[in-house]
Amino acid sequence: MNMHDYKIYEGCHLVNNPTFLWRMTTKIILKVRPDVHRYLQEWKKRAEKIPDPELRRQALMSIETKDFHCEGGAIYALLAGDRYDEVIRFIVAYQTISDYLDNLCDRSTSLDPDDFFALHESMPHALTPHVSGMEYYRRRNEQDDGGYLKSLVETCQEILGRLPTYTIIAPALHELARYYCELQVHKHVRAEERVPRLKAWFDTYENNLPEMSWYEFAACTGSTLGIFCIVAHAFHKDCSGELARNIKEAYFPWVQGLHILLDYLIDQEEDRTGGDLNFCSYYPNIDDMIIRLTHFYTQADLSISRLPNARFHRMINRGLLGMYLADRKVDQQKDVKKAAKKMIRLGGPVTLFFFLHCWVYRRIKV
Repeated sequence: MNMHDYKIYEGCHLVNNPTFLWRMTTKIILKVRPDVHRYLQEWKKRAEKIPDPELRRQALMSIETKDFHCEGGAIYALLAGDRYDEVIRFIVAYQTISDYLDNLCDRSTSLDPDDFFALHESMPHALTPHVSGMEYYRRRNEQDDGGYLKSLVETCQEILGRLPTYTIIAPALHELARYYCELQVHKHVRAEERVPRLKAWFDTYENNLPEMSWYEFAACTGSTLGIFCIVAHAFHKDCSGELARNIKEAYFPWVQGLHILLDYLIDQEEDRTGGDLNFCSYYPNIDDMIIRLTHFYTQADLSISRLPNARFHRMINRGLLGMYLADRKVDQQKDVKKAAKKMIRLGGPVTLFFFLHCWVYRRIKV
């Protein structure tokens, strides 16, 4: 998508509250991104020392190709005030576990659901201080990572263990992590088993969900944003169990669903080529997909309106549109480009601001 496609916006007021947006953007550029990459560099050095060549390759690739996941997630650290650095450290470690395991499962040498389950035991363990790690690689041939995954888990445990509010946020964290880990098992098995397993899994939760399809539910479970948001709020002494529940219910399903559907939207051609499951490919046509993406965006905005710092969360929703739709992969897919134009218009000036920022940043970075 080219920048000149958006001449319709020339001369319009950038945002309803430009001071807030510029202040937040400045913090993201000057504080969040440098700290994210500082911690990622530390994990990269650890990954380079992994003895097993396949585990080392996947660990390094997850850091090199998915660093924007940490950049985006770490924005929530700004909610923690003076303790934002601890939240960034947690988010980078937890997201690195997620991205590393996703790589291991996507390009798995086993296609064994028991292997995927064993690997993903690390994610609830990372949310449980003082729990001893298990042999996460016990169901696969490649096992010697030199303590890399265990160290990521222990970093998260150490940070959460210092929180006086941990016990009241733990139920919400573990619920979201359970959804995420169950998804990773079902979606990575043999191709012919994936959809039947995902549909059966959806059937167990459908009665407690708003109306949606099995593939939309799967998308809602695949995000870590709700966990990051809860952890960031937990660094405030007045954080309550009610607030943690409210955040969980605001982020799951709508905000998380919007997040992952956008991720799958831009990856359709890549996943088609690689034979990977893509939830957006199950929409009957592009127009139906745009209608549902619009619905998720609208419901996400409504769901966060009752949270503290609602203006921040609205910025996140609009920023998600801009961040994902500025990806180079959008230009290469006609239907995706059509959807992107409509979604950017839906998000308005704030989305356009983030779109232009990310468009320039990614091209300079390359």
